[in-house]
Amino acid sequence: MKTEGSKSTDEKMETWIDSFLEYLRAERNYSPLTVRKYGDSLVAFQRFLQSLDPEKTWKTVDASDVREWIVYMLDEEGKDVSTVNYGGLSPLRTFYKYLRRMEWVDINPMEKVVSPKTPKKLPSFVREKDMDRLLDLMAEDNSFQGVRNRLIVMMFYETGVRRAELMSLRDADVDLHVMSLKVTGKRNKQRIIPFGAELKEQIERYLEVRNQTVAETPVRLFVTEEGEPMAYAKVGDVVKSALSLVTQQKKRTPHVLRHSFATAMLNNRADLESIQKLLGHENLATTEIYTHLSFEELKNVYRNAHPRE
Repeated sequence: MKTEGSKSTDEKMETWIDSFLEYLRAERNYSPLTVRKYGDSLVAFQRFLQSLDPEKTWKTVDASDVREWIVYMLDEEGKDVSTVNYGGLSPLRTFYKYLRRMEWVDINPMEKVVSPKTPKKLPSFVREKDMDRLLDLMAEDNSFQGVRNRLIVMMFYETGVRRAELMSLRDADVDLHVMSLKVTGKRNKQRIIPFGAELKEQIERYLEVRNQTVAETPVRLFVTEEGEPMAYAKVGDVVKSALSLVTQQKKRTPHVLRHSFATAMLNNRADLESIQKLLGHENLATTEIYTHLSFEELKNVYRNAHPRE
């Protein structure tokens, strides 16, 4: 549109923003609040451009300018990835689509800009020393519930099974001679998980106490004092109550113990493929998150131990 090409740089940049905002209001029916936020974002980018080069225009913006703005928002302004993507880049993408449609620019620089990815939230886990302390504390309760609950926590932590997998276990799924569990996972896929001597002893102790408490042979391995299979929520309550003894973290679920198992395995030099098989992950990418978690743990050790920190 030739009429736009005859104006001064600053005036033209502002005019194009105004035209775009009017388009959002009149044709796209954006709310006044959204229109204002889009306008604020574009003005912020315009000011950033002029700080780089006063001669910059919407026509001369390239992908590297936008990438510098991303870095500036993340590092200098301390914005999170979500704010950068939705409050900064999204308005700019829509703006440049509009400019291309109006034929005011020949190239859309946003086509070569990749939005920063929101970092995956690392799973919560309990440190090995805290798990050791917890299991020592739980060993003091010799009642049926005390012995059963300690085994539940141990089995989550020492085998990495899911809650549903643990609840579906039957006596026949436990091979005390070979020291292995036969677990039925998602989509009825079965896997064999080995376990150690300490867990074997706890299983034997639980079976002895259970058989003295429950009149008939139960259907499931883990039952109530009446011999009924444990409810889903009850297993969660057992873990939550136990973890409360050693940690104040918000998440205190069976899945936290599954994460703790994987992290402990990785920290003790187990390879990712082995952990993948033990956890029953179909894709190695799912298991790889524990490498990030383990690296965070390594950084904490460094910060706490290095004399220069």
